[in-house]
Order: sequence, then structure tokens, then C-alpha cells
Amino acid sequence: MAVPQRRTSKTRRDKRRTHFKLEVPGMVKCEQCAELKLAHHVCKSCGTYKSREIVKA
Repeated sequence: MAVPQRRTSKTRRDKRRTHFKLEVPGMVKCEQCAELKLAHHVCKSCGTYKSREIVKA
């Protein structure tokens, strides 16, 4: 079984984990009701997408 020769330092470990983080989703304002919504998704409050009614509110 492979065993590391030396202990991995905290700095080396943390450098490897720099990309391991949460990202904030891309939020945009709805064109109809000005509520914040996810980009490229139907608005939850008014049910429109690209100025067209998709879901009946």
C-alpha cells in the first residue's frame, strides 16, 4: 500500500483547495415585474420568460 513519505503541509493542502468553494448563482431582474430571478429561467413570481407568459400566474 502506498504511504506518503512526508506529511502534507497546511499551505500545500490549502493551495490545492483554493478552487473548492461555493459560487453565488447568476441573478438578474425580471423584465416584467423587476423581481430577482435566476438567469435563463422562468420568473417564479410572474411566470414569464423573455417577455412571454410561460406559466399562468
